[in-house]
Amino acid sequence: MGYDIERFVGYVNEGLLCSICRDVLEDPLQAPCEHAFCTACIHGWLVHHSNCPEDRQVIDVSVLRPLYRYMKNDLNRLQLHCKNREFGCEMVCSLESIDRHERECEYSQIPCSNAGCTVQIERRNLDGHLAVCEYRSRECPNGCGYTILSAEDTQHNCVAELRTELELLRSEMICRVEEAKHEMESRLDSQRRHMVQKESVLQNEIEELKSQMSRVMSDVRSLMAAERQHRQELEQAELEKRELMELLRGLQKDCRLSTAEGSRKTANFRPLTRLESAKRKPREVTVI
Repeated sequence: MGYDIERFVGYVNEGLLCSICRDVLEDPLQAPCEHAFCTACIHGWLVHHSNCPEDRQVIDVSVLRPLYRYMKNDLNRLQLHCKNREFGCEMVCSLESIDRHERECEYSQIPCSNAGCTVQIERRNLDGHLAVCEYRSRECPNGCGYTILSAEDTQHNCVAELRTELELLRSEMICRVEEAKHEMESRLDSQRRHMVQKESVLQNEIEELKSQMSRVMSDVRSLMAAERQHRQELEQAELEKRELMELLRGLQKDCRLSTAEGSRKTANFRPLTRLESAKRKPREVTVI
């Protein structure tokens, strides 16, 4: 629905009226045939019809467009009274700013903010109403700290209220303790399962390490046996070397003795004269 034309000051152009409700356009849309409508009006019309209410041309929601800018500007410049005029508001402002004013208007009827109160009151009188509203809440004047409604003043019993509050706190504490207990048991069970799994993994790793250690020890023993055998072979080779050295020294000694004895024999030997050598040589015969 559009704005009631009776609220406007001065003349309103016919082109700014909704073709369906005949009030001033509110949130307007325009059809290709240039007829304008309030959004709510044309959407409601198209639920049961498929044409323009003015010239019966076929239209649907998809062809509707915002109002032309010059028409929108003309619409926004229209002056109208606040909707709270009947309650005493005398404000007249442009259509463009009317919504903002009415949201803050002191004459607007608003509900009481106290729970349970159904009174509708002007915004400017709200504070006065809240001060005397029978549904207003306040703290107990006897010091128990309980918040009570004015309508409950005669029925309020500090001891009973505190006892009820204590019971509620006790019940809440018991529930929290039970929840904490269940949560702790759940965590302990989870940790226990985790530790069992971890222990199994560690046990498998230990067994694997034992197996590896056994193989390493076997390899070490094999290496030590090979080392002992190698050492024995070296010792045997060293012994043979010493025996060969002793034998070599004995041979060298024998050689020196033989050489000395040969020298003495050479000294006692008389060399042949040249004549005797010539006589002993075979005579060569030359054949011609």
